[in-house]
Amino acid sequence: MSIRDRVFSIIAEQAMLEVSDVTGESTLESLGIDSLGLVESIFAIEEEFDLTIPFNANAPDGSDFDISNVDTIVSGIEHLIAAKS
Repeated sequence: MSIRDRVFSIIAEQAMLEVSDVTGESTLESLGIDSLGLVESIFAIEEEFDLTIPFNANAPDGSDFDISNVDTIVSGIEHLIAAKS
């Protein structure tokens, strides 16, 4: 399963949706994921990929990790995995 597929699956699970309901352009807000769901999604992603996401729940705009939509989350994870290698 690709990184993208795994992220889509995690986000769909957090939003209680089918994976097919999630698109790269989907925002977490548009999927019904609130701030608590965002934090839970971040924890699930960190656990799935064994990495730490540089994210400040109190000031997400101050983070280097872009959470504006699902594609940017996937891209951020790919960069973190590449940097870890």
